[in-house]
Amino acid sequence: MFYVGLDVHWKTSSICILDANGKKVKAFTVHGPWSKVIAALEEIDQPFEVCFEASCGYGYLYEALSKIARRVVVAHPGRLRLIFRSSRKNDRVDAEKLAKLLYLDEVPSAYVPKASTRQWREMIEYRQALIGKRTRCKNGLRALLRSRGLVAPRGLWTRTGVAWLSSTGLGDALADLRRVMLLEELSLLDHQVATATKALDQMAKNQSSVTLLQTIPGVGPRTAEAVAAYVADADRFGHSRQAGAYFGLVPREDSSAGVRRLGHITREGPSTVRKVLVEAAWQAIRRSVTVRDRFDRLTHGRADRRKIAAVGVAHYLIRCMVSMLKTGEVWREAA
Repeated sequence: MFYVGLDVHWKTSSICILDANGKKVKAFTVHGPWSKVIAALEEIDQPFEVCFEASCGYGYLYEALSKIARRVVVAHPGRLRLIFRSSRKNDRVDAEKLAKLLYLDEVPSAYVPKASTRQWREMIEYRQALIGKRTRCKNGLRALLRSRGLVAPRGLWTRTGVAWLSSTGLGDALADLRRVMLLEELSLLDHQVATATKALDQMAKNQSSVTLLQTIPGVGPRTAEAVAAYVADADRFGHSRQAGAYFGLVPREDSSAGVRRLGHITREGPSTVRKVLVEAAWQAIRRSVTVRDRFDRLTHGRADRRKIAAVGVAHYLIRCMVSMLKTGEVWREAA
């Protein structure tokens, strides 16, 4: 049995091979795309296991390597940095470290979802990127109005508001040109967001988990689909508290000698899910007696703790969601 460590990049990848005793057999560099890396590994004349660090496109590489290797382990990049903090770092050294961790069976592994789940996540992220572009476009139009001393009416993005924006004189030709271009961009982005939303709604029809999570007051289809896609398999969380840590909603901790110090949240994991969870938390605070009671207890009656309490509610919601996905039970208000 051989143990192979890969430090993969799109144009250059380093490979280190250890034998059954953990001794280095070969180390070399492959120049070219991943297809050349796979071809090089196919030439190994013994069964082998392979380990590489998760990065962009890791799902495709995982599936391709699974066809030729006895076992494929995807290493968690954040945990790897905690294990290896060295002043000497290059691709070959990294490949050897991965191979040694694989030999010792000490790789901090990352979860690899199915291809359909990865595609679902990609569409969710793409829609979020479109919304970000649309927001920047709207901000550009508002800035253009302010630069000309014009006060925008309420409902600027309604049909009536856009008609007013199109017909209002700005005073010079360049400003009018910018307005036309921004309005064209806004129209295109509105259409793209609507198309992406329709595609996600179609995908959600086949996901009972999305329907289940929407029984929580304040949780809409966008929040439910983001949580369902990134949780994927709720059973991989041994306890619901682990879900809070996975999505970066737990505080940083630096405790020693009986003194416990807590800081800001870790912000690990997918930022899109954190964003929609906090948005859902504010809605749940207004709509659910259970959530409102928890929010009031977290604020301690202080207005300056409202945002902290909202993050605490988001943490509570994700724990509830994971428990619901495990048991299949709908949301129940506390007595």
